[in-house]
Amino acid sequence: MLIVYHNPRCGKSREALKWLDERNISYTVKKYLNEPMTFEEVQGLAVLAGLHTINIIRTTEPVWKEKYADLELDDDELVYAIIEDPILMQRPIVYNPEKDLAVIARPAEKIREIL
Repeated sequence: MLIVYHNPRCGKSREALKWLDERNISYTVKKYLNEPMTFEEVQGLAVLAGLHTINIIRTTEPVWKEKYADLELDDDELVYAIIEDPILMQRPIVYNPEKDLAVIARPAEKIREIL
């Protein structure tokens, strides 16, 4: 069963759930803004999506600009930034544990890549 890292206030995140629902694809939702993530979980999502940690960070978020933009952070520090300020994580990220793959589902059709 897929896991969708979901922000209910994000239109792209809602589109991903709709895309899955329209295709009767089973999933569970992790509301990552309210459910703390572990270091391994955040780091793993980047690795499984084939991305560097910076690529799963929303660098346009005000909190990024205020707290992190002027710093030279390594990958571990970027993971900790997401843990401290989960709004920084790109969304939605969809994880397929059966194939051990993840994707940033923008647009929602990118979910096909991990099915």
